[in-house]
Amino acid sequence: MSTRAEAKRVAVISSDGNLNTAHAQASRKGFCSVRHGLAVIVHLCNFSVNSQKMSLSIAMPAMVTGTARPGLLNATAGRPSTDSQDGWNETLQQLEAVAPMYDWSPEIQGIILSSINYGSFLAPIPTGYIAGIFGAKYLVGVSLLLSSILALLVPLAADAGAVSLIVLRIVQGIAQVMVLTSEYLIWVKWAPPLEKSQLINTALSGELTGSFITLLIGGFLCETEGWPSVFYIFGGIGCACSFLWFPLVYDDPTNHPFISTGEKDYIVCSLAQQDSSPGWSLPIKAMMKSLPLWGILVFYFTEFWIISILMAYTPIYINSVLHVNLRDSGILSSLLLAVAFISSILGGLLADFLHSRKIFRLVTIRKLSTAIGVLIPSVVLVSLHWVRSSISTSMGLWALSSSATTFCQIGALVNFLDIAPRYTGFLRGLSQVFGHLSGAISSTVAGYLISQDSEFGWRNVFLISVSINVSGLVVYLIFGQANVQDWATEQMFTQF
Repeated sequence: MSTRAEAKRVAVISSDGNLNTAHAQASRKGFCSVRHGLAVIVHLCNFSVNSQKMSLSIAMPAMVTGTARPGLLNATAGRPSTDSQDGWNETLQQLEAVAPMYDWSPEIQGIILSSINYGSFLAPIPTGYIAGIFGAKYLVGVSLLLSSILALLVPLAADAGAVSLIVLRIVQGIAQVMVLTSEYLIWVKWAPPLEKSQLINTALSGELTGSFITLLIGGFLCETEGWPSVFYIFGGIGCACSFLWFPLVYDDPTNHPFISTGEKDYIVCSLAQQDSSPGWSLPIKAMMKSLPLWGILVFYFTEFWIISILMAYTPIYINSVLHVNLRDSGILSSLLLAVAFISSILGGLLADFLHSRKIFRLVTIRKLSTAIGVLIPSVVLVSLHWVRSSISTSMGLWALSSSATTFCQIGALVNFLDIAPRYTGFLRGLSQVFGHLSGAISSTVAGYLISQDSEFGWRNVFLISVSINVSGLVVYLIFGQANVQDWATEQMFTQF
């Protein structure tokens, strides 16, 4: 039975006053409800994907002999070059003893780090469309399993050469995009409007958790067990999560075997007034003319420009600019993500509170959150170049930036769920195209700039990133909306 038909059937309950009873029953379940359990499972799925994505970032300094050495900036940082160089040489000897190392230039490293985005922009649109028609359950599960198997094969690919590793990362990136694109469709049928931000943020925070754990233990694993162990561990965890996914996740609450009648009725009734049933037709012309949609897409491009750089280069920055060893740089990077994780959860709860109490309109919540998520990190990143001589100051500012950036998750990055819930799968895929295209360009550009000028390369990377990010914010603030668009209603169809 379709969700839409079920909604019409259950909506009759509201006339008898029983909908409030269902609402109360579901509310009493709190975080023990099936929908919150589903958010935890999607959280684990995102954990696996992002841990595999971040594994290469933490492993790269241990994989190469040409990573920027701590002595490069000693003149500006006021540190004795001899001691730093001796310490680095000792670290290199330790790393070479436990795993192979490769002579890859900074440009090649930048290409390898960004290669996960090269093919990713090809997959989101067809993935989102297919998931919208056939559901996300099996598409997510199979794609997660494929990404995890490829993670296990990274050491073999690296031994075969940089080209082999790049090709593997391209395929892995496509698989990960299929996971991240399809999972959004689950919330179209599972997330009541007043709990949408909370549930989605709980699920998305898995990306932060994945990065946090990877960075926390990745440096230690690289120094003690060798960098291949990072890929073996997180690839294995991903395989386990994919097997957990299949029996516990269902596309529709009406088909879930463990959900209570009260919770099922509450979810279906709360979504009854929201036209979210997917269709085979897409209003392409209307979408192309939609300024609110373009505001979201432009912001995706500009936000993922800076996110991709930070994900790929944070451990390298801490290692090469702040002169922190590999293990400690991973720990410091993970602490940044721990702050971001807490901020992400609290931000989702705050957004739902403000919306449910009608303190702010939904569009105000989206725009205010987005502005916070862009302006604070922009100020921080511009300041980093001038405080790099102080590790504590740099890390404090970076922690502030990490926590503020998560506000974009309850802002523009989920706004397409508001303006067109009917086409969530397709629009999630379309937004991923812009995001991954941006990531492919930005990481490559960052690698080039850093390789050209070891002292001012990072400054230039940050300045360019901030300029692009703020421009995207301006576009979104002008054109962003939060009401369902006319072209996203059931009455309007424009065929391909």
